[in-house]
Amino acid sequence: MEKIRLKLKAYDHRVLDRSVTSIVEAVKRTGSEICGPIPLPTRSRKYTVLRSPHVNKDSREQFEIRVHTRIIDIMSATPDTVEGLMKLDLAPEVDVEVTSMSK
Repeated sequence: MEKIRLKLKAYDHRVLDRSVTSIVEAVKRTGSEICGPIPLPTRSRKYTVLRSPHVNKDSREQFEIRVHTRIIDIMSATPDTVEGLMKLDLAPEVDVEVTSMSK
């Protein structure tokens, strides 16, 4: 029994929330304790690009990328829980970081 931390990142919050609900349901089916999902602050990166690099400096476009993040802690992970998480089919847009934390 160990503690597992899942950190999920995605550009679209709806896809991220669907993935989080499927993970929570899979963990609850195995009977493990779960803490979360905890939403972290959204990081936004803004880019300013010149429309025509050699002619008009005043003509610019601005773009923004938002990264939504959630954390899920699985308190008492069993081998069935890990196996259930491995079989889960998540959206390809979601980036998952798995960290094992000993008690």
